[in-house]
Amino acid sequence: MSALSLAVRDSNTMLRRNLLHARRYPSMTLNLLLTPITMLLLFVYIFGDVMSAGIGGGGADRSEYIAYLVPGIVMMTIGGTTVGTAVSVSMDMTEGIIARFRTMAIHRGSVIIGHVVGSVLQCIASVVLVGAVAVAIGFRSTDATALEWVAAFGLLALFALALTWIAVGMGLISPNPEAASNNALPLIFLPLISSTFVPIDAMPGWFQPIAEYQPFTPAIETLRGLLLGTEIGHNGWLALIWCLALTVLGYLWSKSVFNRDPK
Repeated sequence: MSALSLAVRDSNTMLRRNLLHARRYPSMTLNLLLTPITMLLLFVYIFGDVMSAGIGGGGADRSEYIAYLVPGIVMMTIGGTTVGTAVSVSMDMTEGIIARFRTMAIHRGSVIIGHVVGSVLQCIASVVLVGAVAVAIGFRSTDATALEWVAAFGLLALFALALTWIAVGMGLISPNPEAASNNALPLIFLPLISSTFVPIDAMPGWFQPIAEYQPFTPAIETLRGLLLGTEIGHNGWLALIWCLALTVLGYLWSKSVFNRDPK
């Protein structure tokens, strides 16, 4: 077999391993998934009328706020799911299985590739579940064309890939799974200070740069534009640049840490 065939075979084996772990130990995924669903229900049914009135200039319309909120919650779901990836990678590093894999005749990078592909698939599955909940409570995207739906799916997959590589790096440098969970908290925290819940223009002036100059806000605004027909502007290019930059950074970081000789 060629080197490429061996790499694909071994990566596929590691992917199956990670998916089996996720199926046998679903508590981490479920806990991380409950956070965006809880936030969605909380802001729609508890704060929905008030938030709608504030954003709409006095007219309360919960359905409009649901449409505004869902794209941000979807991106938050991706950030939360990748936290589980950091924990899973850290567990592999600290429990000795990586040392065992190093002694076997398998492709060196297949372990990490299996984690990355498995995490992206879990992100997409989580997004579908959160999207189903959103549709059940009233979210609709009637104006989006088939091409816009394809572009939205591509954005979600690329964003999931970018955050997954960052999460893998965080897991590799963490001394234990608890530390990995703490190191990956920015992936959950950043959506909270983005345009997920309110427009940037409605935030205090001193806080607006914090919400604007981060990866989640342009990705959220681009997804809103694709699904709801709002103005995308420069956010599409910014989202793409953020995704590519984080993917390259996370890949190089993870590769460098993983290839270090164990102490």
